[in-house]
Amino acid sequence: MRLKGEKMSKSINRRDFIKTSVLAGAGTLLVPKVVLGHPAVREKVRLGFIGTGMRGQWVLWLAAKRPDVEITSICDIDKGMIASALKILKDSGKPEPRVYNNGDEDFRNMVANEDLDGVYIATPWEWHHPMSMAAMNNGINVGTEVPAALTVNDCWDLVNTSEQTGKFCMIMENVCYRRDVIAVLNMVRQGLFGELLHLQCGYQHDLRHVKFNDGKQPYGGGVEFGEKGFSEAKWRTLHSVNRNGDLYPTHGVGPVSTMLNINRGNRFVHLTSTATKSRGLHKYIVDQAGTDHPNSKVKFKLGDIVTTVIKCANGETVVVSYDTNSPRPYSLNFRVQGTDGLWMVDNDSIYIEGVSPEPHRWESAQPFLEKYDHPLWKRFEDQAAGSGHGGMDFFIVRAYIESLKRNVLPPIDVYDAVSMSVISPLSEQSIANRSSLVEFPDFTRGKWKTNARIFGLNDEF
Repeated sequence: MRLKGEKMSKSINRRDFIKTSVLAGAGTLLVPKVVLGHPAVREKVRLGFIGTGMRGQWVLWLAAKRPDVEITSICDIDKGMIASALKILKDSGKPEPRVYNNGDEDFRNMVANEDLDGVYIATPWEWHHPMSMAAMNNGINVGTEVPAALTVNDCWDLVNTSEQTGKFCMIMENVCYRRDVIAVLNMVRQGLFGELLHLQCGYQHDLRHVKFNDGKQPYGGGVEFGEKGFSEAKWRTLHSVNRNGDLYPTHGVGPVSTMLNINRGNRFVHLTSTATKSRGLHKYIVDQAGTDHPNSKVKFKLGDIVTTVIKCANGETVVVSYDTNSPRPYSLNFRVQGTDGLWMVDNDSIYIEGVSPEPHRWESAQPFLEKYDHPLWKRFEDQAAGSGHGGMDFFIVRAYIESLKRNVLPPIDVYDAVSMSVISPLSEQSIANRSSLVEFPDFTRGKWKTNARIFGLNDEF
């Protein structure tokens, strides 16, 4: 058994070598598939998990099912969550990993000491940036849950560090792989809608039972949050107290970005955002626990419905909706409209001029979704079943692992991660300045004009 000091020494030497190598080829993010005439595909990848809460455990379970994944280390501040993660690995027949559980900053020891190909990050939002930075600076590729960062400066940090180290930062849970959405992407690329003009998307999801609970279960049962809350209620609700903007744009904006070729021939140029008054969370507390409960006195800054309008370099417009404080059915509010027709998700409707049987009348989108079903789904439908989020989780985890194995950029890269995530701070800035126009940074530094598309090109990943 190697002593801790011996492990540390080996690790430091490895990291020093990596950093020296990176400096020689800084800015090169794409590693060739073939090196010196031999395939550069790894048989297995070594993963570390930072955050083993509800989401982390789910992805851990998915990764543990794969024979090409070794889970060598896990990190979390909650010993109960660590215990649950260890049970998942034991039940999956995986060896017990090394555990990092010594305070908020122990993840730094993990990425410094472990020989990892990649880390998966599923922690509260504010930790995604420092954890991603620590991993990349230690020669490790990153898969992080959304959002990738909370500020414009932190987004630039991720871009600069990824370019300098040659390590990628892939944004994980998103909707780009949802079966209907990627089928619509297929329709867009085959010209069914003509030239794109306008798209809508959003995150419209009643999260009141997520933002509040009884401190014992993850969903509902009470109106506690912060220190008295459990799981996401411990941290997520505080963002509703302190921030006013689109706090979770990535689910809707991800698919829209692929359809509009954002960062690959197009980019977001500027936005304006507005917010309604804040009433929903206060009403929920009063309805559930009465006016005497201490949380009924909390002032929530987040408006109940936030609307953002984005203009693209190629002339298209995008409307992004954010509504998590209201009683409503779940919807990502997708609408894809071009010169020849449009698709809308909420009523399963489509209209294509010259194709739809009756002018000015919707028809069901289902036959079109089946006809244009993406090759990825056709190939992996059976494996995706039961993987979470309607099968999306299988594809996002597979894309991350296959990118690690093949030493290539993931299909959703650091430029995608920050262009989606930066909508949050930009929308906050716009709302704080009476819905003023705010410019998007060009994180690609002009490369968007010539970058080739990388997402959903075939049935690989």
